[in-house]
Amino acid sequence: METVFAICLGIGLSAACGFRVFVPMLAAGVATKAGILTLGEDFSWISSIPALVTFAIATLLEIGAYYILWLDNLLDTVSSPAAVIAGTIATAAFLSKTEMSPLLLWSVAIIAGGGSAGIVKGGAATIRAASTATTGGYKLCGVYIGVDRFIRHVDPGDLFTNPCGGCCSGCVLCFDKIHFATIQKDAD
Repeated sequence: METVFAICLGIGLSAACGFRVFVPMLAAGVATKAGILTLGEDFSWISSIPALVTFAIATLLEIGAYYILWLDNLLDTVSSPAAVIAGTIATAAFLSKTEMSPLLLWSVAIIAGGGSAGIVKGGAATIRAASTATTGGYKLCGVYIGVDRFIRHVDPGDLFTNPCGGCCSGCVLCFDKIHFATIQKDAD
């Protein structure tokens, strides 16, 4: 049961890494530092002071760039691979405290963790690119911004209290991003 719980938490946090790379890592580091989470010994660096400071600065920069759409799109080129890496690390960090073999651990972390982060990040980048093209770089859709902010910044905290629900919402968000991208492709 602990393994299933760790997989759900890891995949859910990985999906959140697809929205904002550093917010979930910062949340995991703070939760570990506060004693709410326990990560594997190899991943204790996530809660170290240098890592927390780095995650906090990167989070502030990432959130600040969000308000300038063209800059946010530019950062997507760098943050897309970073999201896959962060998703893989997040999943591996939670699985490392289970009795899973290293081969299976890293296979699940790369495929499920990195894959879910990559799908969510790709979908979000596609939506923002379409938004930039249709609005000239100005964020005019208040509903989109409100929903997007809620999902990006509340989801990591929710994962620690309800990992199975977080994993399910991560899967729903991945499906939604794929479905939206398919609709956009068909419309073109």
